Amino acid sequence: MKKLAHLILLLGIILSCGKNTKESAPVSKPVAKGSVVTVMTYNIYGARPNGVPDTDLKAIAKTIIDSKADLVALNEVDAFTTRNGKDRHLARDLASLTGMNWYFAKAMDFYGGEYGDAILSKFPILESKRYSLSVADGVGGELRSVAMIKVKKDDKEFYFAATHLDHLQIEDNRILQANQLKQIVTDLNKPLILAGDFNAKPESQTLTIVKSYMTLGCRQQCAFTYPSGGGSYGAPDKTIDYIMYSPTDKFTINNYNAIPYLPNSDHAPVVATIEVK
Repeated sequence: MKKLAHLILLLGIILSCGKNTKESAPVSKPVAKGSVVTVMTYNIYGARPNGVPDTDLKAIAKTIIDSKADLVALNEVDAFTTRNGKDRHLARDLASLTGMNWYFAKAMDFYGGEYGDAILSKFPILESKRYSLSVADGVGGELRSVAMIKVKKDDKEFYFAATHLDHLQIEDNRILQANQLKQIVTDLNKPLILAGDFNAKPESQTLTIVKSYMTLGCRQQCAFTYPSGGGSYGAPDKTIDYIMYSPTDKFTINNYNAIPYLPNSDHAPVVATIEVK
């Protein structure tokens, strides 16, 4: 009987220990995946009318909607100009056509109104900033701007910015503006996605400067973006429009492509899906 009692007691201890071991074992949790956003950059060529008001703007809006972009960087944006109509604000009107939020940054006075860069966003705009980019002494050219907003995807806050560097053949203004951009990026306290028309090829001095503080979304062969639209524009044979980010470890590019041969601009828009880590 004593042996049986000892055996029962020992069995109870073993079962009890097994139960405690099971309860104290670590529970594995699924690894959270990064948030993915779709980004577009689009030089809209001023949405220049072809004699029928709003025709080009509606075509541009359709391109944006079809891309399913969450964030859009727009270049050559008119606001209340005689070129496009004193009642037309292209950023505001595209936002209305696409159902997105908008922010416009003036670069300069233009045709009796304003001209600059803009952003469309499916996310609420938490903060907005405008920066001015200047021109080098004695070179001429046009003042440029940076439109920047802060947004949140899931629990991740980051900046999204649109810019358009100088267009002159001589590179002096773009080099100056690339260095001014560096100071803007350095002062930010959140990760940044930057997009726009840089009027510079990947091997240019301008892009060499930019790549010292930003990572291009196109890692190898960047898609040709200019000229586009077919017809008199011809086939794209240059890369001057980009989507890029900083710092490197905060984003991953999943897809990166240009949409060539659209009839409503001389630039091909670029679309990228980006994982925000």
